Amino acid sequence: PLRQNYNRIGKGLFFQQSRYAHARQMKRAAKCTRKLRTILGRVIRDIERKCSHPDEQLRSLLDIARRIFNQQRNDKNKIYSVHEPAVECISKGKAHKRYEFGCKVSVAATSKGGWIVGAKAIHGNPYDGHTLKDALAQIERITCTPDHVFVDMGYRGHGYEGKVNVHVDRRRRGRTAKSLWRWMKRRAAVEPGIGHLKREHRMDRCRLKGTLGDCLNAVFSAAGMNFRKLLRLAADFLLRTYFHIFIAQRTIACFCPAA
Repeated sequence: PLRQNYNRIGKGLFFQQSRYAHARQMKRAAKCTRKLRTILGRVIRDIERKCSHPDEQLRSLLDIARRIFNQQRNDKNKIYSVHEPAVECISKGKAHKRYEFGCKVSVAATSKGGWIVGAKAIHGNPYDGHTLKDALAQIERITCTPDHVFVDMGYRGHGYEGKVNVHVDRRRRGRTAKSLWRWMKRRAAVEPGIGHLKREHRMDRCRLKGTLGDCLNAVFSAAGMNFRKLLRLAADFLLRTYFHIFIAQRTIACFCPAA
């Protein structure tokens, strides 16, 4: 039993802090944040006094609570989620969505057809260019070694040295050959594929636990998208086959009225 659990007070302070921040009253919002931190410290010390030998689950929660209590604004590897401590804050640089919380996923797709040939969840919020080597290794393990790879401008300075020709997208053509420039502009077709993975194949929110769950969710989402495209192709093939058989039977019936 705790001296005080602060369930009602903490919930009220949390909502109050959100309302103050929405109204741009930052001093009042910071005051609520400081009070919430003080309450967290009281609960941690009360548990440590009354439970000297906690079990594994309680010990894990206490470690996470201490990290949240001690972390500062400019610290690295901060805790953003209690039930998923491995979540990172990723700066997007977009006006409508400045930050995203989760992990980066490297997606590789074919230039023709848009088939997903590589999907890999990467933790630690690395630079995009440093993930190219692992992504190419996954592609070679699943399919084959590609001759050319086209990446966006976020991969500048990737440092990859191998037998695959890596072409980084640019704003203007310059001295790039027209045939190569056509394939380079085709790279933008992977963006709507990533949108379909997020909205229709459950990559936007992972329901699986831990870093292993993030890796599995990325692979399952990519496989589900490929299977869905295969089912569409199979349905189209069967429909065309049935249509040709039906036309052939009608033609035979027209030429053989006695039958």
